[in-house]
Amino acid sequence: MVALETRNLSRQFGAVQACRDINVRLLHGEIVGMVGANGAGKTTLLNLITGYLKPTAGQIFYMQDDITGLPPREVSRKGLARSFQIPQLFSSLTVLENMLIAVAGTRREHRDFWRLLADRRRLDEAREILDLFGLLPMEHQAVDQLPQGARKLLDIAVAFAQHPKVLLLDEPTSGVSTSDKFPVMDTIIAALRQQGVTTLFVEHDMEVIARYAQRVLVLHEGRIIFNDLPQRVFDDETVRRLVVGQRARGRTGLESGPGGSPKAAVPDA
Repeated sequence: MVALETRNLSRQFGAVQACRDINVRLLHGEIVGMVGANGAGKTTLLNLITGYLKPTAGQIFYMQDDITGLPPREVSRKGLARSFQIPQLFSSLTVLENMLIAVAGTRREHRDFWRLLADRRRLDEAREILDLFGLLPMEHQAVDQLPQGARKLLDIAVAFAQHPKVLLLDEPTSGVSTSDKFPVMDTIIAALRQQGVTTLFVEHDMEVIARYAQRVLVLHEGRIIFNDLPQRVFDDETVRRLVVGQRARGRTGLESGPGGSPKAAVPDA
């Protein structure tokens, strides 16, 4: 049942301990949110799991295989993908061209790019993924002409080209307008559920966390200090003081949303 696990995972930068003895387990199909103040170590943890950083200590297991220290390309080929806070896209190319590059890269194909445009199988695969994220009507638009919400969706769609079993999302609604954040997340969550992808997503927006996370991890000064259902997390005085802030009290939108699961199991963390 465990898709991803870290054991005593730590990373030190000189005298700074960015992550300290992180023990996290994600169950198959779970959608888990992670919150923490700036500098808490959230992005560092994602970078450790996906191979962009090597741990000072500890281990990382994906589908029970030890992937500690593997480079990002090898991690992604195993089926563990990620998106970034700032979308990693080719801005001058179209939406479809970005997807074709992602599809070709996943298949380890090094053919001339323009030949891919004439490859019906690759075109069909790219368009299927775009359709999953509601981006097919924009397939011929240049990325630099897209609104931020569509760029975020495309960045995650590109990660989907790897057919991941586990997906890590770094602030999927960062820079997205208030009116678009829920439609963007509805699209993402629907795609994740349709494909059964286990997901860990980092967010600063507590309404998004409360509405879509089945479980919440709270990171503070490099340590997991809380691991529970959203309602219990945001009811905790320590979490409100360190992460949510008193001004957000009563405004976190804790009613059940499409991602809510009040009966979700809470693995040890």
